[in-house]
Amino acid sequence: MNLHSTTVFIVFLRFGPNRAQAGQWMAGHKQWIQDGIADGSFLLAGSLDQAQGGLVIAAGTDAAALHARVAQDPFVVHGVVTADIHAVAPSLMAQGLSALLGGSGRDA
Repeated sequence: MNLHSTTVFIVFLRFGPNRAQAGQWMAGHKQWIQDGIADGSFLLAGSLDQAQGGLVIAAGTDAAALHARVAQDPFVVHGVVTADIHAVAPSLMAQGLSALLGGSGRDA
């Protein structure tokens, strides 16, 4: 796999002004995550420590598509979280990770 053509995105979903409404939008937020996992766009999702919000690691998409997708998360739409998206161009990765990122070659 050519590492230089692979972009991984780290999406921080930090609690925002409407955090108290999380329960109201939780089912839709969980479905949004499930959909991303199911179609291979999201590699993992989880909670940040100290109840700060959550995190998604995404790959196999481009920045514009990911920004559009994140904007559809019910938590983002309703101000429960604010999204901070970071693109990472891997230069090294653990053996086996390229398969998760859609590659077919040896890992660096």
